[in-house]
Amino acid sequence: MPRTTDPHLEILDSPLDQAVTQRDGDVLAMVAEALRAGRVAMAYQPVVQAQRPDRIAFHEGLVRVLDPTGRVIPARDFIGAVEATDIGRRIDCVALSKGLDALEETPGLRLAVNMSARSIGYAPWLRVLDRGLARDPSIGERLILEITESSAMLVPELVTDFMRRQQEKGLCFALDDFGAGATSFRYLRDFFFDLVKIDAGFVRGVARSADNQVLCQVLQSIARHFDMFTVAEAVESPEDADWLAAAGIDCLQGYLFGAPSIAPPWQGEAARRRPN
Repeated sequence: MPRTTDPHLEILDSPLDQAVTQRDGDVLAMVAEALRAGRVAMAYQPVVQAQRPDRIAFHEGLVRVLDPTGRVIPARDFIGAVEATDIGRRIDCVALSKGLDALEETPGLRLAVNMSARSIGYAPWLRVLDRGLARDPSIGERLILEITESSAMLVPELVTDFMRRQQEKGLCFALDDFGAGATSFRYLRDFFFDLVKIDAGFVRGVARSADNQVLCQVLQSIARHFDMFTVAEAVESPEDADWLAAAGIDCLQGYLFGAPSIAPPWQGEAARRRPN
């Protein structure tokens, strides 16, 4: 479709624009079909205590779409195209529903579920949340809703109001991609997030990067000032894990401690603890 910034001048889409539009259209169609067919699953990744990596603090549920052959498609391959669309809201509904089911089925499980701030005003998503919390009074105390910085800053006043109402029910909130650059510190003061997840770009290779060390320390200091726990994402080496623990980071998440698994890892843990 032609674009114009001047009524007397028509500028045609560039080949790159056309390619991006075609790619996003293909992604939207693929995700929409997967939703219709029920080919959506959750993959779970452990988040461990930094001082006791053998102890799991909670798990994060990560939405996955499956193609017709059953191949898993990670969220990073489609979330950018669907984030601002109705399909994105439907993905949030499915993720929340599956997370709430897991919490109901597994007493003692603590689970983080990703969401977009756009879903706060989406009636079907709110109904899923309300119904899930009504099923079991303990679910709210074990649910963490995880919102990215960029999403939260779209509608900060709406986010803060929603958080206050839900925190009264025991829910916790995590700010994802902390440090990526979108958050105004004025709003950070008002948000009352319970924990922040330090962006992977500051974590990878931190043990050998003086720049990343300074940035992690600054982010950790900010979080402490606002009484928020810290989680370091994308921890992939023992050296990075040791440095982060010594720096006072509360929790660690990454392939060093476990890859996302569609098979709920706590079921295997329970089986290993069961006497023969």
